[in-house]
Amino acid sequence: MAVELPKPIAAYLAAENGGNPDALAQCFAPNATVRDEGRSRTGRAAIKAWTVETHRKYDHTVEPVAVKKKGGKVDVTVRLTGNFPGSPIEVQFLFGLKAGKITSLEIG
Repeated sequence: MAVELPKPIAAYLAAENGGNPDALAQCFAPNATVRDEGRSRTGRAAIKAWTVETHRKYDHTVEPVAVKKKGGKVDVTVRLTGNFPGSPIEVQFLFGLKAGKITSLEIG
């Protein structure tokens, strides 16, 4: 069964799996924030640098397995497969959306 995702999230996951940091950064609002591994990155340039860094470190892919609304946000469970202990794992990606762009992403 395919998981139906809002367009900005589907575009983000496609760019993530395609290794396209420019396209990935464009999925976000200009002042969006990503929180991952205990750090926050704000703005498209910082988000682009983060995705380049994480791909170099983990060489990973993401596959959505479930989606639900959670307090005005979209909670996507993904199967994360890559170069890290315990791979593959399931991780929660909590997205904030506004005007067709991702405004926030919390991974964990």
